[in-house]
Amino acid sequence: MLELDNPRWSELQHAYGGAADIPALLEQLRTLPPSGNNEEPWHSIWSSLAHQGDVYSASFAAVPHVIKALASAPLKADFSYFQFPAWVEICRTKKHLSVPEDLAPAYFNALSRLPELVAAASTCNWDEGHLRCALAAIAVAKGQTAIAEAVLELSPEVAEEFMGWCHAR
Repeated sequence: MLELDNPRWSELQHAYGGAADIPALLEQLRTLPPSGNNEEPWHSIWSSLAHQGDVYSASFAAVPHVIKALASAPLKADFSYFQFPAWVEICRTKKHLSVPEDLAPAYFNALSRLPELVAAASTCNWDEGHLRCALAAIAVAKGQTAIAEAVLELSPEVAEEFMGWCHAR
C-alpha cells in the first residue's frame, strides 16, 4: 500500500489534477467519519477519485486505505466504505483501465478482503442501500463487476420490476 507520506502521491492524478491533497483526506478516514449529507472527507474523496464515472491513478492508490479504515472497525463503518471501492472497480472495468503496476498488488489485495469485511459487519442493522453496497463489494471482489453495478441499482422497487420481468420470461 502506498504510504500516505510517499511523494508518489504528487505524481498521481485525480479529477482535478495532481493528487497531493488525497493523503490528508484518507488520513481522516481513520476515525471512520460518516459519508452522508456530503460530509467531508467523503465529499472530496468521491468528487476527486470517482468523478462522474471516471477513476484515476490516485483512485487505485486510495482504495487500500479506504479498505484499511473499514477493516479497523467494520461494525462502525457506513455504506461508503463498501461502495467506494466497489464503484472504483466497476468504473475501472467499464473503462478498460489498467491499475499502475506499482499500485496493482495493494489494490487487488485490498479488494480481495471485502467479502471477509462484509461478513464482519453483517451483524449490523443495514438499510437496503447499505446492503446493496455490501453485496456490490462482494461481487467486485469476485470479479463480477457487471453484477456489482446491477446490485447497486437494485432498489426494492427495481427488484420487484426485475422479478416481474423474470417471471414473465
